[in-house]
Amino acid sequence: MNPTLEIFSQGEEVVTGQTVDTNAAWLSEQVVSLGFTVTRHTAVGDKLNDLIALLQEISVRADCCLCTGGLGPTSDDLTAEAVSKAFNLPLEFDPLAFEQIQHFFILRNRVMPESNRKQALFPKDSKRIDNAWGTAPGFSLQIGRCWFAFMPGVPSEMRHLFLESIQPTLSSRFVLRPSQLVTIKTIGIGESAIQQYISAIEIPDKVQLGFRASPDDVQTKLLFPQDYPERDRVILVEKVAAELGDHVFAIDGLGQTSGDLVFVVDQLMAAGKHTLAAVETASQGLLAAKCMGAEWLLESRYQQSLEKMGVTDLLASAKTLASAIQQTSAADFVLVQLYAGDNKIFHDKDQAIILYNVLLTKHGFYQTTHPVAGPAPRKQNQAALLALDLLRRYLVSIHGRPHPSNDNHIRRIEAGGLTLYVNE
Repeated sequence: MNPTLEIFSQGEEVVTGQTVDTNAAWLSEQVVSLGFTVTRHTAVGDKLNDLIALLQEISVRADCCLCTGGLGPTSDDLTAEAVSKAFNLPLEFDPLAFEQIQHFFILRNRVMPESNRKQALFPKDSKRIDNAWGTAPGFSLQIGRCWFAFMPGVPSEMRHLFLESIQPTLSSRFVLRPSQLVTIKTIGIGESAIQQYISAIEIPDKVQLGFRASPDDVQTKLLFPQDYPERDRVILVEKVAAELGDHVFAIDGLGQTSGDLVFVVDQLMAAGKHTLAAVETASQGLLAAKCMGAEWLLESRYQQSLEKMGVTDLLASAKTLASAIQQTSAADFVLVQLYAGDNKIFHDKDQAIILYNVLLTKHGFYQTTHPVAGPAPRKQNQAALLALDLLRRYLVSIHGRPHPSNDNHIRRIEAGGLTLYVNE
């Protein structure tokens, strides 16, 4: 059984929403990949009694706790004091820590305020964690069953302390059996539809199935225990991917790591040495912005909705527009995006626009039609992504997926129209 771990964030700005707790999310991702089971994220404001109570609770229920924040020099930085009172450990002055803090100010030609002396006080029996990136050293100590590590709340400082000092310690203090995460990335399909598509597949009890929806994709996550046979893992992923069909644009965790949809399209366009001219309506320039710096995007223009001009057959109009651009453009492909719906509908979150995407290639026209609902920014984002997805589907149909590695130990598997690459 994996050791349990909690993440504890301290700061009034966190609990009031003034600061988004990105530290907890980042730490969770790191420790799960190491082999911990994260059981809780807790945030507490600058209240000493609340901090004391939480520390005491965690010490008896978790194997490990990572704490961020509250190590600064001001009166609202209470972490060291809370640990001292929670576990009856007097604060002791650390001369070396104080020297390091002084040196930080000397290097910047600044006078150290007296309040910074507080940052050199640590609970008895704790171990200092040096911080070369700021004035707040961290510290660690074992209390009961739980090993605590306290880090500053500034994300850049916290990440350096974790990677340089805490992660190596975790690997030596705990017996870790990291799980194997496979992420299937899809576009054009929602979580509930995915659940329905794969409902007939038997997911073993030992495999954890989860979903994550973001503005740019929906991810189906399969978390396998470390000792799960690789062949069985590949077979299960194949089954899920096959059921989701060409909605799948990338799979992470089977020997390769991919990026987002734009990254996949960029790889495919570069591999085929193709070029593109694009016309945007609903995406209003966002498609071009997402592909910023891509050498294959030769031109992009914004076109107002043709419905304002009395055009009713938008699909035919898109094809006509694409053919006209092809006559003058040096691009291999022309991608035209039009939509049905006026400006009022576009900005009404309760009404959907109908998106028409047409791709003109040497093989002819390829097209998709999608209803897109939600607030205007969502319609804009989805319009850009769905247009690029049409391009992605065409490229896969003529080239297949780009090989993610030159490693001779990568095995290629065809499944349900998809190509997977798996480490042998």
